[in-house]
Amino acid sequence: MPSLADKLKSLGVKVGTADIAAPPTRPGSKTVSSLVDVLGGRWINTRRGDVFVVEQTFATDYRHGVMPIQLTAPLSTLSEWARDARISGLALSQLAFLDTETSGLSGGTGTYAFMVGAGRFMEDEFRLSIFFMRDPAEEAALLEALVDFLAPCSALVTFNGKAFDAPLLRTRYQLNHIPCPFEGFSHIDLLPLARRLWRDRLPSRALKYLEEHVMSAPRSSDEVPGFEIPWLYFDYLRTGDITPLKGVFYHNAMDVVAMAALLSLTSGMLADPHGSDLEHGQDVIALAKLFEDLNRWDDAALLYERGLKSTLPEEDFWQAVRRLSALQRRRGDMQHAVQLWQQAAMEGHIYAHVELAKYFEHARRDPVAAIEWTTLAIQHVEKADLPKYIANHWMDELEHRLKRLNAKKK
Repeated sequence: MPSLADKLKSLGVKVGTADIAAPPTRPGSKTVSSLVDVLGGRWINTRRGDVFVVEQTFATDYRHGVMPIQLTAPLSTLSEWARDARISGLALSQLAFLDTETSGLSGGTGTYAFMVGAGRFMEDEFRLSIFFMRDPAEEAALLEALVDFLAPCSALVTFNGKAFDAPLLRTRYQLNHIPCPFEGFSHIDLLPLARRLWRDRLPSRALKYLEEHVMSAPRSSDEVPGFEIPWLYFDYLRTGDITPLKGVFYHNAMDVVAMAALLSLTSGMLADPHGSDLEHGQDVIALAKLFEDLNRWDDAALLYERGLKSTLPEEDFWQAVRRLSALQRRRGDMQHAVQLWQQAAMEGHIYAHVELAKYFEHARRDPVAAIEWTTLAIQHVEKADLPKYIANHWMDELEHRLKRLNAKKK
């Protein structure tokens, strides 16, 4: 894949600092005027030159769709999920919300982050700064400006940032011989969490999709698709016309603000799972699975029971019954587990027959009842339209169990 430098050369754009003049900063300069006039930003001075930044502020009571961006829930459970104890003790002002727009989606040393949006809670507002690189000669200045922005922070909040944004920026800092400002930071990547919470209900967990379908915050007509962004930047480098990039600035700003709203939403769900106003049973079950994986079994059991009382697709309902029954067995609530197995067995679920056979053999010391449940399971396997390898697996296990039980009965 050709690097950005190769693409720029093919467009007639000079690459490198030797042949590129310093960014004009004189009042009335055509380039400065067009950027400021179109985008309303300003130039800031860094140790490595000037860089252009567009800034916005949002009051802490601002709502992105139906979700406030102000974080009010404690981060203790989210810290537990992220396996980083430091997160639970973070102040809101220590979080930096970060998103990049790049010259390509593959990463590597040939990929530039030509735009970096960063947001922080400062005093009584959420402050968003979008740093923009007019050409590769300004990369070091952009990176230095980001260093200053991140200086008070201790954690990144991103969406797929662990896999993409953070490694890309580390590479750019290394190539420019600038220490990476977020080395050693805690990192809350919201994409894996979103997948855990909504993969069973939503066909997509893209940030824009979550905005529209979870937070009721559809984007305006200014939005541009992410796949178009590198080519819009190449066009800007070729023509110098900043106007088409207005949509990219909007896209980046909404990504950063949406991350703040999504963190507010998910941290609230994890901090108070039983008080969360969840409309969809699948969301409740997803939350139950997450708490089960955290070994918060009491919370998980209550969430499974709550989810099972709601409207669920049949497959999801019986999967939840199976998980809850196994959880109740681990918790020592055999009475409830048996009730769930009997419920599932009445619907022909083979695993439930097997669990009941185990229960009557080992817990009740009743091989006759265990034989009855094993025999019923064999009949269901013979009638069920199962793939051959699955049917063979069940039959091998069940016939071995039946043989052992008959010998025990004697």
